[in-house]
Amino acid sequence: MANQPIFLEPVFQERIWGGKQLREQFNYDIPSDRTGECWAVSAHPNGQSIVHNGPYKGLKLGELWDQQPQLFGSSAVKFPLLTKILDASDDLSVQVHPDDAYALVNENGELGKTECWYILGCEPGAEIIYGHHAASKEQFKQMVDAGEWDKLLTRVTVKQGDFFYVPSGTLHALGKGIQVLETQQSSDTTYRIYDYDRTDDKGAKRELHLDKGIEVTTVPHVDAKASSSIETVGGTEVTTLVSNNFFTVQKWTADGESNFPAPVKFTICSVIEGNGELANETGSYPLVKGDHFILPLGFGEFTLRGKLELIISHE
Repeated sequence: MANQPIFLEPVFQERIWGGKQLREQFNYDIPSDRTGECWAVSAHPNGQSIVHNGPYKGLKLGELWDQQPQLFGSSAVKFPLLTKILDASDDLSVQVHPDDAYALVNENGELGKTECWYILGCEPGAEIIYGHHAASKEQFKQMVDAGEWDKLLTRVTVKQGDFFYVPSGTLHALGKGIQVLETQQSSDTTYRIYDYDRTDDKGAKRELHLDKGIEVTTVPHVDAKASSSIETVGGTEVTTLVSNNFFTVQKWTADGESNFPAPVKFTICSVIEGNGELANETGSYPLVKGDHFILPLGFGEFTLRGKLELIISHE
């Protein structure tokens, strides 16, 4: 299977803030109109993608990782990344994630969570929360305790095509009416700081994690700008959105035919617009919006054809 793309069936997560855009925009068979997350490429125990094709069809991605390590050629103990599509039909909680060192000690060996967002679509005037205005930990805690959210939180208006790098320790939240593709470390550790005093259908408020959240939040806020670069490969514009020790994330905009060299690392691919095909020595594979697949190590040279937009990531 090293020379075949590994297509994956996503897992869907219902959320209090979820909606139905995953069905309307990507034609997914979602469980309800409160579906907030598509875990598209995931080997995390809380929701694993399933291999859709080839000799390993039906295996969970984590099982494939353990049983066929030569497909990945990675030194990581666990599958390192998680790709999601999020549909925020309401505001997400204001939250923060720990780094690896903190999570390994306090979250039973879980990884920390550094992530990034590519804005797929949004309502006019939609906003995210990205950072805060506190100058010290003491001031941060005082403003949280006093509920001075308008003074504390930094709001940023977004538009389709925007990209945000969100390192661990960054206070953040998606606002209502935004859909994003998120690339992150393979972690499900989130500390909620504020949830707008919402209640679920049983009248219960969701748990907050104030002590841990305050402890891991970076103060003062550091605006983590990711420098991008652009190159052209045949008929494809390749924009590198971020590259660091956690992941490299690119946007490929294809129009026509492009020939790519063999990947030097296993590569995660998500089709976010258009349709076309991927071809290599084993044959041709159709691609449509909403497809997610991995190019394994040893995939070889390949050709991309069609009018497509993809988000690409690797270690």
